[in-house]
Amino acid sequence: MPSLIHFTLDPFSRRLRLALAEYGLHVDLIDEEPWNPTADIFELNPAGTLPVFLEDSDTPICGIEAIGEFLEETKSARLSLIPGDSFERAETRRLVGWFDGKFYAEVSEPVLTEKLIRRFLPLAQGGGGPDMTRVRHAMSRLRWHLDYIGHLADHRPWLAGEHISLADLAAAAHVSAVDYFGGVPWADYPAAESWYQRMKSRPSFRPLLADTVRGMPPAPHYADLDF
Repeated sequence: MPSLIHFTLDPFSRRLRLALAEYGLHVDLIDEEPWNPTADIFELNPAGTLPVFLEDSDTPICGIEAIGEFLEETKSARLSLIPGDSFERAETRRLVGWFDGKFYAEVSEPVLTEKLIRRFLPLAQGGGGPDMTRVRHAMSRLRWHLDYIGHLADHRPWLAGEHISLADLAAAAHVSAVDYFGGVPWADYPAAESWYQRMKSRPSFRPLLADTVRGMPPAPHYADLDF
């Protein structure tokens, strides 16, 4: 059976877990802590980053975009996650880049680093209490992104166009990682909230809603479909 080496709240790993489920594929999930990578991860991926997809025991595929494109090329007989004509496919890729690049840099990374990763790092490596200034700035920028998600959801059936796509999965992966900690102002962004409720209601999302991090339970509403 194929395997995915991942971390529970890593948004890139989450996007692939959603994609694999949407494609109807079952995989073994192998946990890896990004702040304490094992020697094995560097043997599979010299960059030492997650996720890593193992189609078989001899062929690791590394890098979120490389894995996403590989799955679309080889597993999309049931469902394409880069669907539509050339314009919609380009829009899907643009939005995936938006969430994996801009959203991650402005929101996901600072929230995850300060609220989670620093907690487990040794002091000599930057561990300790969170820098709440970074967290506040990230949550402020989150509002702009929620407004943009709402704008897209108001004008299209799905974020990139007529069909659910990797754009929806990337957005939901990043948003859900932040939502795990609470504080997302959903009531102020009803269009984004409605879109996220649709994503949370998909069967592919259920395993993510059961995720927990040791010593850090999710926000009370995290797994609630009617939040």
